[in-house]
Amino acid sequence: MHNNSMFERLEISRFIDMYGLLLSPNFFDARACQQIIEEGEASESKPATVYGYGDLGSVDDRVRKSSRLMLTSTTMEFLNHRLKEHKKKIEQHFSVSLNDYEEPQFLRYDVGDFFVAHQDGNTGLLRLTSDAERKVSVVIFLNSQKADPDPASYCGGSLKFSDYRMESQYREFELPADPGTLVAFRSELTHEVTPVTHGKRYSIVSWYR
Repeated sequence: MHNNSMFERLEISRFIDMYGLLLSPNFFDARACQQIIEEGEASESKPATVYGYGDLGSVDDRVRKSSRLMLTSTTMEFLNHRLKEHKKKIEQHFSVSLNDYEEPQFLRYDVGDFFVAHQDGNTGLLRLTSDAERKVSVVIFLNSQKADPDPASYCGGSLKFSDYRMESQYREFELPADPGTLVAFRSELTHEVTPVTHGKRYSIVSWYR
């Protein structure tokens, strides 16, 4: 995580509450994060797809530019187990009843990669049946985000939330990435990944329905 002062940490906590986020630190330990990254880098990658009105999934690097990496069946079983364990906590936080979740995606954002502001589901902007059922989105950070270049971290690539119904000073919020932390949010909340300016950003995403 960024080297935040006490004041900055209090401000981050305030934004987390205002946006209704659920943060679960240590969802993965450092060893698991590193193992997943190494597995992904050893696998074949392919461009991540985007979804929209009537679209079954296509590549559009004007909207989303990142790579999807594959994980071994053993690691996927471990990941699925952790997500199933976490379901009740998410239901309680968001006061929703959830059925299942979509297959997790392991993503790498290289320098220049990004994902424009969007919603994941539960909104009239998306017409895919699967997307319309999405209630809660999750992102798991796997490596560190720093303000200054560092060999083991990345710069830029912030997970940014926005809600223009709020007062001006609260309309945008960038959540600092802490390795192993899971962040959950309602799927209709507008969010984006800002362009990566240094290093590689690794994360896992999924959607509870």
